[in-house]
Amino acid sequence: MRASDAERERIAELLREAVAEGRLDMDEFDQRLGAAYKARTRGELVPLVQDLPAAGPEFAPVGSSAPAPLRGSAANWPARIGGTATSKGAFAFWGGFNRKGRWTVGRTFTAFAMWGGGEIDLREANFEGRETVIRCVTIMGGIQVTAPPELNVDVRGIGIMGGFGEGSNDEGEPAPDAPYVRITGFALMGGVGVERKRTKAERRRLKAAEEAELEARRRRGLEGPDGGAGGGRKEL
Repeated sequence: MRASDAERERIAELLREAVAEGRLDMDEFDQRLGAAYKARTRGELVPLVQDLPAAGPEFAPVGSSAPAPLRGSAANWPARIGGTATSKGAFAFWGGFNRKGRWTVGRTFTAFAMWGGGEIDLREANFEGRETVIRCVTIMGGIQVTAPPELNVDVRGIGIMGGFGEGSNDEGEPAPDAPYVRITGFALMGGVGVERKRTKAERRRLKAAEEAELEARRRRGLEGPDGGAGGGRKEL
């Protein structure tokens, strides 16, 4: 079966992730990336990723019309949906709370902060269901919600002598297979902030992948069509 441009790009994404994680060295990455873009059939693509951990779930739907997987946090959304919630709420009174790292958000999560503050970080979280409602209520306090750029987030809160809204957003678009999260509630003489950004570790990984791809392109540009050094003079 002939390979499509989308299928070749999906394999290239897996290779970029692998070199950024140290699973491939630059020479291997350069060879496989070049082979991926030259591949004419799906059979030529399979060996390029079959020894990589992400090859199974990401390459399985190669025969479908699904779009190429996004890098970073969006690459494993199906694996992050389902399971038992580890937290369904948080409370702070003259103090604070935080939910971050690896945790599972309940389908309905209620957070309350009075004369205190709280942090809800969804960047590495799993989700009990595909649809989640996060209710944030703060009175003379503050709650900060941080989500990855690819998460589908809908903010519908009310601020009374305070603020309830979405702030900065890193480059990225919501993924169609990502969970849908609705953030609602109200802030009285306080604030609820929502921002979407990547973790520092993810930004470093994506930067390393981009640098590796640029280096691979540079190397290919220095080589001729037969694999030797390019730019040589033609003999008369």
